[in-house]
Formats: sequence, structure tokens, C-alpha cells
Amino acid sequence: MDRTATTIDRTGEKGAVMRRDGLDALIAALHGEGYEVIGPRPRDGAIAYEPVDSTADLPVGRADEQDGGHYRLVDGPAGALFATTVGPHTWKRYLYPPRQTLWSAKRTGSGFAVMPEDAAPPRYAFLGVRPCELRAMQVQDRVFGVTDFPGRDTRTPQFTDTGYARKRAGTFVIAVNCGRAGGTCFCVSMDGGPKADGGFDLAVTELPGEDGYTYLVEAGSERGAELLDTLPARPAEAADMAAAQAVTDAAAVQMGREMVADAPRLLADNLEHPRWEEVAKRCLSCANCTMVCPTCFCSTMEDVTDLTGAETRRERRWDSCFTIDFSYIHGGSIRQSTASRYRQWITHKLSTWHEQFGTSGCTGCGRCITWCPVGIDITEEARAIRDDVAASANEGGR
Repeated sequence: MDRTATTIDRTGEKGAVMRRDGLDALIAALHGEGYEVIGPRPRDGAIAYEPVDSTADLPVGRADEQDGGHYRLVDGPAGALFATTVGPHTWKRYLYPPRQTLWSAKRTGSGFAVMPEDAAPPRYAFLGVRPCELRAMQVQDRVFGVTDFPGRDTRTPQFTDTGYARKRAGTFVIAVNCGRAGGTCFCVSMDGGPKADGGFDLAVTELPGEDGYTYLVEAGSERGAELLDTLPARPAEAADMAAAQAVTDAAAVQMGREMVADAPRLLADNLEHPRWEEVAKRCLSCANCTMVCPTCFCSTMEDVTDLTGAETRRERRWDSCFTIDFSYIHGGSIRQSTASRYRQWITHKLSTWHEQFGTSGCTGCGRCITWCPVGIDITEEARAIRDDVAASANEGGR
């Protein structure tokens, strides 16, 4: 399935401007079409992606504080629906579930019979997909062989993960352009935001005003345009478009972090750098960074049989390259040290991913920094290696 097949060029077209009731009408319309609408909801002191019935379920008037190893929901602008950024959940949990049955079988008189696949997966409508997350979906589309990566890679996928493809095919995506940067965001340096540049059905920009918030909604697909035409809204004017641009421009300059230039070559050339041992002294190998990452896809397989031996199934579940068993082969684990496992993660994410999939595996969302218990910063580690290499080069040139 090629998601880009339904994408249309609406360059130069203006969107529509609506109030909060227009977004409620959008959610109701999607429910009416059989979609399960998933959006950001405050739960247990963080933002989770869960079913929503109306805008009242969104984090109204809330914002977040984020830094290395720190996350907190705080009071935000009154009435704002999208003042929070990203939390620990990612959209991949719906497209690439933490645990998925690949096949199941039951005992028959002469052996086992493989059971037919489950019914069609739910039709999801994702509301509030940030540009870095939208980019992550496109990266996973490439990883799971659903589509080429338009504009960045032209190779044809060799294999397709059918479970992922079935879920992705029915997904309706409503992006939300960012009006503020989170404390650990660095999407600008990864070409991941703060403004969505394609791959969505609708894109929303929250616009502050003297009489409350309005929402510029732009269509990115024919289906999105058709739905937009049914909602209570007025045509956007030049002032609305300029205001929306100002919103994302403000978010772009708020980035407190950035990834070093030419990270793929830098890391590939420094696989024996002493920084790997330095970061290993702080890393707990807890795998938090990989669990919250929107693109990590490491998994393992388990065969499960019931106590009677009458039924069996094969399950795929999330795993992490930070676990010592992940690289186990006969005789032991290949990556026994924390330094080797951290090096594997960051070099794959930022360097060898390019060789495999024609793109970086990082979109600059900053989750790995926020949810690291000791605040290890992927941008800081890459920068430390770059600075050391530059200093050594300067010493050698004297």
C-alpha cells in the first residue's frame, strides 16, 4: 500500500479556519465513518495517546516541562488544546503493537491446523500527530516495506510487513503543527518539524487570538479535503496563513538542542572512540530510550502453548538492543558491555540506518532524552565526539 498515492498537491491553496466546535464536528464525523479516533489525553501525569470522544478529552489548558530525565505536566495557556508536545507514548503502538500474534494453531485429529487471520484491524484516525511523529511514521513505512520514502529514497521495498501494512492502510492522519518546542526537541536539525510538510490527511495549526483560539486546517489528501468541506469553518485568509507561519517559526527558534552535522560519517569513523566507555558509566541499559522512540523496531519471537497442548501461537513483541539477550547466539551475547550496546543503538539510529533505509532513524522528538532516567542526551554524545575529533585534529596540525 502506497500512502503517497492519495496525496495531492494543494500548494497555494488556502485552508479553512474553525473554532473548537469545528474540531468537535471533525471528531464526530470520523466516528460516524467508523474510525476509532485516537488523540493526546492527560493520564497519570503525562500525555498518552488514547481514544477521544471530543475536544474535552484533550489536554485543555495544559503544557509540559521537559529536560534530560525530567517530565512534568503544568498549567498552560487557558483554552489551548495543543500546548503540550510529545509524551512517552508513540503512534507506533497502534500500527506496530508491543505484542502481536503472527499466527495461531489448534490441535486436530491428525496434527495442527493454522487458524485464519483475525478480522480486519480497527480503522484509526490519529488526531494530534506532531510533524516529528509524522516523519517517524514515514520512516517506519520504509522500514516495514509499505512504501518508498518520497523525495529521500527511490529504492523499492523488498519485503512488506503485512500486519503493519493492514493497519496503516486504513489510517486517517490529522497532524498538528507545533506552536512551541519541548525542552528536549531538536526536530529542526533532523528535518522533522516543527511544520508538517506532507503525509497527512489534514493539518491543524492552533492560532491564539484576543477572543480565544481558532484553528487553521489544511488538507493534504483528497479524503481530507472532502471531509474538510463538510465542517463548520470559513475560508482562510492571507492573515490566517501568515499567523500560522508565525506560530511554527516561533517554535523553530525555540529549539534548545541540535544534532551535529554529518552525524552518519562522524559516528561511522569513530567506532572505537573513548566516549563510548564514558557514556556507559552513566547508562543503565534500561531500554527506556528504545521503548519511547517512535521509530525503533527491534523485536523478538515467542512460541506460546497452552497447558493442554491443544493450542499454540507465535507472538512478536517489542525488544531492545540494550538487553544483553538481544544479541545472543550460540555461545553467548555479541554485545556484552553497556558501551557496545549504546554504541549499537546510536550508530544504527544516526548512521547505518541510512545505509539500510535511505534515511535517518531519528526525527528529533527528544523522547530518548526526556525519558532517560539519568538524562543521557543523544545530541550531546554526538557533539562530544565531534568536538574531541576536532580538537585532536587541531593538536595534530600544530
